[in-house]
Amino acid sequence: PPASLLYPYGPGQRDHQTPKLDDGSSEEVSLSVPFTFYKKDYHSLYVNNNGVISFGSRVNQYTPDPFPLADGRSFVAPYWGDVDNVLGGEVFYREITEPALLSRITKNINQYFPTISYTATWAFVATWDHVAYYGSTSNKGNTFQAALTTDTKTSFIILNYDEIQWTSGTASGGDPDTGLGGVPAHAGFNSGNDKDYYNIPGSRTDAILNITKTSNVNVPGRWVFQVNEFKVTGVPTKEPPLPKSDDCWL
Repeated sequence: PPASLLYPYGPGQRDHQTPKLDDGSSEEVSLSVPFTFYKKDYHSLYVNNNGVISFGSRVNQYTPDPFPLADGRSFVAPYWGDVDNVLGGEVFYREITEPALLSRITKNINQYFPTISYTATWAFVATWDHVAYYGSTSNKGNTFQAALTTDTKTSFIILNYDEIQWTSGTASGGDPDTGLGGVPAHAGFNSGNDKDYYNIPGSRTDAILNITKTSNVNVPGRWVFQVNEFKVTGVPTKEPPLPKSDDCWL
């Protein structure tokens, strides 16, 4: 099988974990360097169980709304849906200082953005590891990751999708056995105003199940964005196809 897109994570990496709590989140995580997102510098963030990293306030909401949400909330949603880590899975996070991983992240950014001179000096990685959905009667889990990185001037966010088996919890209208239907999960970026936002194609449709096969950098399952001044590069011209019946999980 191809090497995993995911950067190393878990207890062996001395990751922190969010509490086992439906709609829960980490405590406020102080960052050792400011991270610039939509031209604003943030010194802390929250890792929310429901597939969101937020700046300024927690996001406990479990059914995603389409962006823009012009209520001042600033956040990135790798996969915003109704995660229930009490039923299964873990949510890990840590700041990255080790040179080997910073150099791997630098290499990735240089590959996707060859015209930008970039050397990562800091990163933060959050990983949702085989997380279950609210109301689940199955053992389906989603594994995905968000990596924030900066060189103090330019900042990027890398979204990695390893395994996506469900789109919706039962409180969002999803089926308890399949985790499909209702209001599916959402992926994208929200600045908090009404004009600066981005919705990854397929969001809040059944097609979000195929996010492991889509990309804006020609690496299936990986989406990468410059976010200090938000820029969208290499976006596919058409929405991902809806899953065919033979793609469905039994």
